[in-house]
Amino acid sequence: MPRARKGAARRQARKRVLKTVKGHRASAGHLFRLAKEAVVRMNVNARVGRKRRKRDFRGLWITRLSAACRMRGVRYSQFVNGCKKANIALNRKMLSEIAIADPKGFDAIVEAAKTAVGS
Repeated sequence: MPRARKGAARRQARKRVLKTVKGHRASAGHLFRLAKEAVVRMNVNARVGRKRRKRDFRGLWITRLSAACRMRGVRYSQFVNGCKKANIALNRKMLSEIAIADPKGFDAIVEAAKTAVGS
């Protein structure tokens, strides 16, 4: 009885890896051994990128809020402190969306934060 070898499964695995690295330059996109390493690095960087995107968006929301607060005569740090004291439980994403889409509503939030701080 002949020994069983991977055959089609091995070929499919190689094709899957090489298809994943399609578009990579030089050997990493053509040679299987280098392609496997490229796939590992690619997945690591993808995970880092997903974490990075969250950080970048938070920075964007804070920048937007800071600009909106400055237009209304209050600093961002005072605004956030006032929101906490006034029990306004909106996150920075929602606050920045309100500042863009509903300026009058954001004015009301800023006034509530100002009165909670007392300045």
